[in-house]
Amino acid sequence: MNLLALDTSTDTLSIAVARGSQRWLHSGAGGAQSSSQLLPAVRALMAEASLAFTELDAIVFGRGPGSFTGLRTACAISQGLAFAASSQGRQVPVLPVDTLMAVAEEARLQHGCTQVLACIDARMDEVYSAAYTYADADAQWLLQTELTVGPPQDVPAISGFTVAGNAQAPYGDRLLPTLAHVHAMPTASALLNLAPALLAQGHAVAAQDALPLYIRDKVAKTTAEREAIKASQHAVPEQAAPQA
Repeated sequence: MNLLALDTSTDTLSIAVARGSQRWLHSGAGGAQSSSQLLPAVRALMAEASLAFTELDAIVFGRGPGSFTGLRTACAISQGLAFAASSQGRQVPVLPVDTLMAVAEEARLQHGCTQVLACIDARMDEVYSAAYTYADADAQWLLQTELTVGPPQDVPAISGFTVAGNAQAPYGDRLLPTLAHVHAMPTASALLNLAPALLAQGHAVAAQDALPLYIRDKVAKTTAEREAIKASQHAVPEQAAPQA
């Protein structure tokens, strides 16, 4: 299977290409640099793998949760590449994958975890979290809890699960101090591992239907609140009619 995977949901830009059983990996600075660095890095890695975009079976991207800008960048680039690679009636599908599931897979690859409570720092004194168990017979992760965002001390502990992600460093004992912790981040390599089972289950979509996953709208609310304040400051109150 020929796959291109990319993740820009965190401060790290991660790209991976699979050509059959071979893999090529790239990582670099993400964040604000993702939009300018992602496409050149993808082209370079595809060239290194001697793989044309028209030969891809799917383009996989980390859909979120994560950095708002990073998620939009990954989605837009995936869509654009899929549109460009489609030819002669053959459409290259796009596979959006939850970044917290990618954290769980990375924890399995690096630490052997099969019951994972994935927790990523969401900034603003909150964490993104979700629990997964690995079904070894099906080589897939099963979601056990809803993807949520909230204060670290509000994440419920699940006996026997390992906390994986990057949230322990900033939040310390506020985040599940009774459970074991490992560091794991969403990577394009993890996305490649997840892709075959997800594709077989029919989770791929047409390029135009691919969307980021946002589970917090605080940024949007803040913008709306600013506009409301600005409008109220420019409003002129109606003068009361003079008394006869």
